[in-house]
Amino acid sequence: MGTKHPKSVRTPEQVRAEFDRLGMTVADFARKHGFKQPGIVYQVLSGQKKGRRGEAHRAAVLLGLKQGIVRGAQRHE
Repeated sequence: MGTKHPKSVRTPEQVRAEFDRLGMTVADFARKHGFKQPGIVYQVLSGQKKGRRGEAHRAAVLLGLKQGIVRGAQRHE
C-alpha cells in the first residue's frame, strides 16, 4: 500500500522557505527520505524534472510539490 503526501500543494519557494526555517538542506531532505541520487531532489525542486514517474514523482510528492501516492513508501524520520 502507498502513503499519501501531503495535504496541500506547495510552491518550490515555499519548500525552500520551510527548509530555511528548519535549517535543512536539500541534501538533508534527500538523505532523510532515502534517495540514492540526491540530484533528483534538486532537479525536481528547480523544475528541471516534472516529477511524473519514478524517483522524481516520489520526490515531488514528498516535497509537497504535487499531490500523489508514494507506493511502497518508507519513512526515514
